[in-house]
Amino acid sequence: MAGDSTGVLFRVTNWGESHGPAIGVVVEGCPPGVAISQELIQKDLDMRRPGQSLLTTPRKESDLVEVLSGVSNGKTTGTPIAMMIKNQDQKSSDYKKMGQAFRPSHADYSYLAKYGIREVSGGGRSSARVTAGTVAAGAIAKKVLADLFKSKFFAFVYAVSDIRAAVGDNQWSVKQREKTLVRCPDLVAAKKMEALIKQASEEGDSLGGIIECRIANVPAGLGEPVYDKLDADLAKAILGINACKGIEIGSGFQGTVLRGSSHNDAFILRGKRVQTSTNRSGGIQGGISNGMPIIFRAAFKPTSTIKKQQSTLTTKLKKHVLTGVGRHDPCVLPRAVPIVEAAAALVLADHALRHRGQVG
Repeated sequence: MAGDSTGVLFRVTNWGESHGPAIGVVVEGCPPGVAISQELIQKDLDMRRPGQSLLTTPRKESDLVEVLSGVSNGKTTGTPIAMMIKNQDQKSSDYKKMGQAFRPSHADYSYLAKYGIREVSGGGRSSARVTAGTVAAGAIAKKVLADLFKSKFFAFVYAVSDIRAAVGDNQWSVKQREKTLVRCPDLVAAKKMEALIKQASEEGDSLGGIIECRIANVPAGLGEPVYDKLDADLAKAILGINACKGIEIGSGFQGTVLRGSSHNDAFILRGKRVQTSTNRSGGIQGGISNGMPIIFRAAFKPTSTIKKQQSTLTTKLKKHVLTGVGRHDPCVLPRAVPIVEAAAALVLADHALRHRGQVG
């Protein structure tokens, strides 16, 4: 299927389906000699795995990664890195009745319209289950970037529905974030978010929200003019995540209400480094990183499959009332945090290698 690979030099191919035997990913172009362990990859996968708390789907998957090639004695060899995660807790019977109708706001109809056939069980390739491959590849990309530039990634749940977190620009504590089930470092807001998610779940409904991602120690110069701008590639990668419906970088839409005199980031010299006094550009100007932290926010819609009755059409185009069954997240935000970091890391790792190949 077209669209399963991304990247130019750091190339990633995602494979597998939600209810198939396994899912996985192949990473090509990773430099040799990078220290990689199963534990490094597993740490990020554990943040994404289902069944980790009362706020997530009850589907039980250990998501244990198997590194099949490309790593020897704890170091990358420069050859393709193949990774596999076996599916263990599929319940395809949950989809028998739902397979006769199109789930509202799901990919059922669009996949059928495109291919003339669709995988009913678990949604096939449209399932967020396949993002495990993205996270596994992203763990390697983050290690490459850490080795090259000491880059650091920090994503967190900024909003659930209308509840907003207050997280200072200098707050980058993963430990603080992981104190909460919802992965929000604002402990007061986190409690409110968790309560709202539980309420929606009990009512058979779902919620959306916003994830903010901050990336430090990204050198100036990553990105290409016009068609391969860094912000454009980041937007494509983030919007490729299931349920993501929007992205804003830096000041984003709030910047539209400012005048240029208020919005512009003034250049200053800190030591011997060129920086800006503010960061409304979000670390990217002209499609190229400027050395400031990259900051963006991604909007996620409420989970499509809910237990409330909804009007729809059957596959025979008859009116139908559908009640969702199966195991689904009432809010995807807590498990999407590592996915957002991973997707961004894949883009940055690819651009870092492209930059090195072009200018040395």
